[in-house]
Amino acid sequence: MDHNSDRICVWPGYFDSKLSRRSGRRVPKDSAVSKPDLEQLVSAAKQLGIRKMKREDGVSHPQRPHMSEGRLWISSKGAQEHVGANSKEELLQLIGGQWKEMQDTEKIAEKKALEERAKPGQTWAKNQRKSRGTQRNQRNKSWKKK
Repeated sequence: MDHNSDRICVWPGYFDSKLSRRSGRRVPKDSAVSKPDLEQLVSAAKQLGIRKMKREDGVSHPQRPHMSEGRLWISSKGAQEHVGANSKEELLQLIGGQWKEMQDTEKIAEKKALEERAKPGQTWAKNQRKSRGTQRNQRNKSWKKK
């Protein structure tokens, strides 16, 4: 794509918490997420209020050619109007903060669902635990007999 000063290129790798700053992370650790992908990046940008964007799937970052992560082109004028970001770094930190918040709420929802699944005192959960233990004991007994 040709250079256009009105567009900002955003790669999901900019938000990867496992990458160091030297390896390509552009946001602080508290705004970085684990396992970033283009779909989540687009949804975080939409939730932030950015409307003018174009996504490209299957494109590799020049420093990470083995990863076909894709990229997102955001209109700098649109980002300034809707979000108030004056620079690319400010825009990246805003998107990263929104994305991290989305990921944290998703983790909390998963924990709640897991807690509701097997509460202490539920008979089916007890039965599952007992059956697993008896199977393990039977395997151990059969091994000892040999």
